Amino acid sequence: QVLLQESGGGLVQVGGSLRLSCERSGRTATGWFRQAPGKEREFVAAISWSGRNTYYSDSVKGRFIISRDSAKNTVYLEMNSLKPEDTAVYYCAAARSLAIGTIKDEYDVWGQGTQVTVSS
Repeated sequence: QVLLQESGGGLVQVGGSLRLSCERSGRTATGWFRQAPGKEREFVAAISWSGRNTYYSDSVKGRFIISRDSAKNTVYLEMNSLKPEDTAVYYCAAARSLAIGTIKDEYDVWGQGTQVTVSS
């Protein structure tokens, strides 16, 4: 059974940075999603099991970086130039396969979520 544990959320000012961590077991791709109040959960970024392939939503491309430390079984989401619209609960998820997916149904194990709040 795949286990996930996110950490690293918090309160940050506009333009600031945060790094989220997702310690996980299993050998599949990893994705980050987020959900703001009253909105659908949306794709943010994903990384393949090998770490060689990454993919980002247009809204975070150029500001967020997803990476993987295989020795620590941990996937990171470095978030830079944060905006108020980045405020959401961020979820780490384990994909059903080795390949990157951008759709929620492609992921079958989810973490409990971590709150990120960007204040203006």
